Amino acid sequence: MTSPGSRTFVAYVEDKPGVLNRVASLFRRRNFNIESLNVGKTHMPGVSRMTFVASADRDTALRVEANLYKLVNVLHVEDITDAPAVYRLLALIKVRVEPAQRPEVLQLVEVFRAKVVDVSASTLVVELAGTGEKVEGLVAVLRPYGIEELVQTGVVAMERGSGHGPSLASASLRPRFD
Repeated sequence: MTSPGSRTFVAYVEDKPGVLNRVASLFRRRNFNIESLNVGKTHMPGVSRMTFVASADRDTALRVEANLYKLVNVLHVEDITDAPAVYRLLALIKVRVEPAQRPEVLQLVEVFRAKVVDVSASTLVVELAGTGEKVEGLVAVLRPYGIEELVQTGVVAMERGSGHGPSLASASLRPRFD
């Protein structure tokens, strides 16, 4: 799911003001480019999960991880680039649609397993959750109709299978440098 030369990191952080700013500042100071960023609540009270995709080779990724652990509010960091994982993002696309074109556009939306979440006299708002490639594909087929607005989230990712991800009581929430 990540582009060549990119790494996907998952960081569990304390849900406190300023944490996102400190993480972003770390990337800025080290001159690392963040391609995608998503932050949200987790199943653990007081803990947020950051998923970010950054331009980095393997050595740089190790430095990113080590630097993240230096931040006091960072509880756990994983580079999941090489792990089997599920990647998704959410897109909302407002497309201009004349009444005569509406059935055609609705059929395209259905092919991509997207859904229409708003209808007006001249536009449709389409919601799609999927891979970046899937979103790009839908945007490409809707572009000839006229996209008026597009917004998408950053990538969220989760390792496949069981036993992944730290628990609140887990010792893996603190860094270990063995």
